[in-house]
Amino acid sequence: MANKIPNRQAICETLMEAAKTDKDVFVLCSDSRGSASLTPFANAFPEQFVEVGIAEQNLVSIAAGLASCGKKAYAASPACFVSTRSYEQAKIDVAYSNTNVKLIGISGGISYGALGMSHHSAQDFAAMAAIPNMRVYCPSDRFQTQKLIEALLKDQKPAYIRVGRNPVEDVYSEENTPFVMDQATVLSEGKDVLIVACGEMVYPAKEAAESLKAQGIGACVLDMYCIKPLDTKTLLEKAKNVKGIVVIEEHAPSGGLGAAVAQCLAENDPKKCRLMSLPDAPVITGTSKEVFNYYGLSAEGIEKAVKELIS
Repeated sequence: MANKIPNRQAICETLMEAAKTDKDVFVLCSDSRGSASLTPFANAFPEQFVEVGIAEQNLVSIAAGLASCGKKAYAASPACFVSTRSYEQAKIDVAYSNTNVKLIGISGGISYGALGMSHHSAQDFAAMAAIPNMRVYCPSDRFQTQKLIEALLKDQKPAYIRVGRNPVEDVYSEENTPFVMDQATVLSEGKDVLIVACGEMVYPAKEAAESLKAQGIGACVLDMYCIKPLDTKTLLEKAKNVKGIVVIEEHAPSGGLGAAVAQCLAENDPKKCRLMSLPDAPVITGTSKEVFNYYGLSAEGIEKAVKELIS
């Protein structure tokens, strides 16, 4: 049965559980409590919820102010806006000031579909990763999202977390979600090719690996939810003996996961590398699945890219 719980709902449920015993947990929204699935939190903990309206710069600065007073601030806003409109506040008030603010970019990537480039966030990995002190995460499913938020509740460092709008297929299960903070999860082993993915691209990467295995091609798959800090140790270990590396991400080709992987490989162990991403151009309109299929960001597209790379 297909999963019907989006990652944003998993964030809300995890924060609500924490807020029951921790009155320092604060959630802030920019007229986005509904789209962020945070209405239940606002209703249950009104004294730990701040609505700033459509004012993303204020959202981030107020979150930083609360963090400076000892609060654990989780500021949610559409990824396309929080990563651009409030970029200076994220850079200065959060990262440079090293405040305990977690920026949650909801409806990330091309989740808004037909709303087009103004509402797509295909540059957020690059923008946020370029800020010193700012960590960047993109969990692959609801179970990993829960583990990530639980881990972030235990530290006091800035972070940016991007999640999509719609439910995604489960990569893991409630009983089996291996998770180590800032460490990639190995989903399959293989000696022919290494596939590195994050976010919504992890499930099709896993599917592609299963299909390739049936054809005698061994694919190692890494769920690199930690875009920054990149898990270079696991990456280099798994890249050591393969013929090539394929990286898949819901992001522009510049400055994202693919760029980070390529830089690491170039400096340590040069290999043939293929980046599968959104184009350096306005993306076509359509549902996420339609857009992914159009640009080959699917299990079939990944399988084809692997075969071309190692042939």
